[in-house]
Amino acid sequence: MTITLRRTSLAVLTLAAAALGSSGVWATDGYFQPGFGARQKALGGAGVADGRDATTTSLNPAGLVHSPNEFSMAISAFSPHRYVEGSDPNPFPGFTPGGRVESDSKLFFIPNMAWSQRVNGGIVDVIGVAMYANGGMNTDYRGVTRDLAAFNCFNPVTFAPVGNQTGVFCNGRSGVNLQQALLSVSFAKEVMPGFSVGVAPILARQQFEAEGLKAFGVGGSTDVSWGGGVKGGIEWAVMPNVRLGVAGTSPIWMQPFEKYSNLFAEQGDFDIPANLQAGVAIDLMPNLTFMADYKHIWYSQVAAINNPSINVLSAPFGADNGPGFGWQDIDVVKFGLEWRASEISTFRAGYSYNTSPIESADVMFNILAPGVVQHHFSAGATYKLTENIDIEVAGIYVPESTVSGSELPFVGNPAHNVKIGMEQFDITVGFKYRLD
Repeated sequence: MTITLRRTSLAVLTLAAAALGSSGVWATDGYFQPGFGARQKALGGAGVADGRDATTTSLNPAGLVHSPNEFSMAISAFSPHRYVEGSDPNPFPGFTPGGRVESDSKLFFIPNMAWSQRVNGGIVDVIGVAMYANGGMNTDYRGVTRDLAAFNCFNPVTFAPVGNQTGVFCNGRSGVNLQQALLSVSFAKEVMPGFSVGVAPILARQQFEAEGLKAFGVGGSTDVSWGGGVKGGIEWAVMPNVRLGVAGTSPIWMQPFEKYSNLFAEQGDFDIPANLQAGVAIDLMPNLTFMADYKHIWYSQVAAINNPSINVLSAPFGADNGPGFGWQDIDVVKFGLEWRASEISTFRAGYSYNTSPIESADVMFNILAPGVVQHHFSAGATYKLTENIDIEVAGIYVPESTVSGSELPFVGNPAHNVKIGMEQFDITVGFKYRLD
């Protein structure tokens, strides 16, 4: 057992460490994933009170007390369709182009993995490891030809021409790519019958790159930062067939992006915001469970994300009160239904809704990060191939959502209307291997 545990631990940690460099673009609550792994994604991200497998560690580490000894791994094919659409450039053009421009990158492959192991005796009952990610701030707009570029691609202070007069921001191909990968090690304990607690220290790596933002004094290069935080949770069986769960994640304090200290407020600081999720799981039948969760994400804690974009008129980029994306805190509701139809087949469905973090006043800067989607419809299944191996699938459809607003004064043309929109598709395929 000890040798097996050590070998499995080493394999999981090695894979997770390698995956910390992977892309972090996902179907999103803002730029947080709605769920981690095939089961959570199929349930719309609900299940904070219904831990059943190793991926529970990424949602509520207390739920690990119900997980068998297992290793799970999944790969998601995620396809976001993002665009910006400007009003006709008459009588005066805007700083951003008229017409519709779509982001080119439309397909990403993202891994997810988790491992859990029961421990006999000691201060914990189960330990677990999980690798998961956030993301959604990703755009890649081609260098489109501009109508009347000489009249709108200029510095609003000096009136000197900006960039090469093409593209969304007057400097050819433009966009950003934010990747956030997290590695957590969880410890769970059933402290009394029906009541468990869990805690999970988190190591985080994030990477950012911006392109085509010369108009804002920002060059294109890749920067990486590291940081850490902690997740904790409880799960409580308040009565037969009814469980409550609460899990929260502290802010994940990150090193600043030094190469982007002249872009992000507070000299490149870009922490990952705290979040809290609470919910209930009700066994309607022995093989049928309904889940309902509520989640809050504190985007307002991070100045680079929360500062209003209008601050560009009063403070430089990178200052404490410099302009940001203007994102607001969001509230999310999640519903999931799981039917364990037989010993070999399980079926799931889910839905989640989140308030939009972006308001119309901040549309211009959020061309780079159009995290406007709100509705997530999901479904999935698990099929038991052998006594030790399960195959899982999940699909998410996120219908198009849009936000419209005017360009900022002086920086742009307030008479020029801008609409940003996004639609998403996500297919996840995974497997579980029980180690018992």
